[in-house]
Amino acid sequence: MRSDLLSVPGAVEAGGIDTGVAAHYGDPIREQRLLAEGLAVVDLSHRGVVTVSGPDRLDWLHSLTTQQLADLAPYRSAETLVLSPHGHIEHALHLVDDGVTTWLSVEPGTAGDLVAWLDRMRFMRRVEVVDHTEAYAVLGEPVDAEAQPGEPMAWRDPWPGPVGDTACYGPASDQPGSDQPGSDLPGSAHPGSDLPGSAHPGSERAWRELIVPRDQLRAAVGDRALAGTWAAEAARVAAWRPRLGAETDHRTIPHEVDWLRTAVHLHKGCYRGQETVARVHNLGKPPRRIVFGHLDGSGHTLPSAGEPLHAGGRPVGRLTTVARHWESGPIALAVVRRNTPPDAVLTAGDVAVAQTVVVAP
Repeated sequence: MRSDLLSVPGAVEAGGIDTGVAAHYGDPIREQRLLAEGLAVVDLSHRGVVTVSGPDRLDWLHSLTTQQLADLAPYRSAETLVLSPHGHIEHALHLVDDGVTTWLSVEPGTAGDLVAWLDRMRFMRRVEVVDHTEAYAVLGEPVDAEAQPGEPMAWRDPWPGPVGDTACYGPASDQPGSDQPGSDLPGSAHPGSDLPGSAHPGSERAWRELIVPRDQLRAAVGDRALAGTWAAEAARVAAWRPRLGAETDHRTIPHEVDWLRTAVHLHKGCYRGQETVARVHNLGKPPRRIVFGHLDGSGHTLPSAGEPLHAGGRPVGRLTTVARHWESGPIALAVVRRNTPPDAVLTAGDVAVAQTVVVAP
């Protein structure tokens, strides 16, 4: 989908997975400041929008995905993953239910495959799955609030949680009293909570996604400033927040990118890929880990996402997202081999990357 907001003066279209919306509107650093101050909104209308209706919808989605959804209250947000039979991440669903219909916001270009898979899994369940991407659009805004009846549907990002009976593979959040689904269940584990820092960097980031009719996109923006995806991605990287298609590839399991903390319930019923989730959590360690990095910005250019990372001349991983943050300067997320020393200075080409551990080694 190509956004109508690309016609706004100054809009420069993004590339890669964000093609179809603006990377920025002429001043990306100013846009980041406005976003941090809660004065801007981000066009995410390239994201897919899928609905699931019918009386069995929540129990059905609960049985197929990683999160506790059977008792999800109306207008409460959740995040859940669709895994392959081997536990690899295939889809990331931003989910909110209005009491009649479950609304899903998904990564650009993934709605068709998700709907096709869900249709194959219906069997005798009383559910209907519809791809509404052509009719509805998504806007991102720095707001920490759930949807309310009578307002546009909104998904509130639970990151960094933790949400319910799960595990954190990085620093524990400073939000222990999570009110997300399943948060009253015992047994949450935080195997990485002894990492430096008492609070997760994402604890300060507020974010939600509004789902609005596509023909009302401009009206939903109103008189607020527009910020591009560069601004939103910089805030995401600073919050150590993984994204499907950026920090993940066809082999990624949730533990490697610390995604259990908001999207995986460890003691729910069976679902596809659960065996891998349980085995790695209980008996082993993930083969790779996500790291946050400060990049040497003294040169004229920065490495691109996908650039190989080296430590001591040996390849150890790859950059996944690179951003210029309005306060922190050049920053990045990367995925490296688990045995990469936490104090190793990584390089991407000629650029040094000073890593900070996100997932416990």
